[in-house]
Amino acid sequence: MAQTKRKRRTKHRGTAAGTIQTRGRTGRPPTADERKKQTRMEARERRLNTPPSWKRSATMAAFASVALFLLFSVLGRGKQPLQSAAIFAVFAFLLYTPGGYYMELVMYRRRQKRKQQQQVPK
Repeated sequence: MAQTKRKRRTKHRGTAAGTIQTRGRTGRPPTADERKKQTRMEARERRLNTPPSWKRSATMAAFASVALFLLFSVLGRGKQPLQSAAIFAVFAFLLYTPGGYYMELVMYRRRQKRKQQQQVPK
């Protein structure tokens, strides 16, 4: 006799309290590319959800200042290219640190606001 009911594809079991526990993923394991993509996305989410800090802004400003110092010392013309490049690098560091912090703060707040609006249905 033919079977009339369609069989369940995934197994689950009920508990005494009446809840149903389902098993986790039982299919094929993810490939290396899928795992890499997933960890990359998780790292991006973690990075975007961390609030800005002065230390990170100072580090980024320091890298930019060193790059500017190297650029101006190589391309500098005149009697004292290293001194002028150093002065410009210090000025850039003092300008980039708060500028970078406040820009990150604005972006962080905007992301958090958008995330909160997506969670609360209208």
